[in-house]
Amino acid sequence: MFGSKKKVNDLMAQLRPDLSREALGVGPDFPGVAPNPLLSSDARRRTAELRTGALALGVLVGWREVNSNPRVVLMFDVETAGGISFRGIADEDLTITELTRLAPGQTFPVRFRPAVMDHYVALARDADPARVQQLSDEIARRKRA
Repeated sequence: MFGSKKKVNDLMAQLRPDLSREALGVGPDFPGVAPNPLLSSDARRRTAELRTGALALGVLVGWREVNSNPRVVLMFDVETAGGISFRGIADEDLTITELTRLAPGQTFPVRFRPAVMDHYVALARDADPARVQQLSDEIARRKRA
């Protein structure tokens, strides 16, 4: 596509108002959902960086199906080990089984990029369960204090 990235993101919001910044609950710094992340060099770079990002916990707020692959945009309320909370958006390809098991309020391990903080997160499917439990305990201790 020709034009600036801002125009592409605005086009996506026009085509899918349910994927706009306002509908997803993020601020103006959110770069937007890529129409096709496989064709977007920014999306491919972001995905690679998120694979090695910092671990956090995300409580599922909701999701939007983008296509029937099924590609979904998951919205999380994320809490980090350092005490930072933010709305996180994960652009994921799920199986039909995974999609049918989604329910608001579920907690998932996610990865984020602390240096960027652009609202993007990714499911941390590779996270060590012991580390996830340790992180959960740290967050719970901080909330009690």
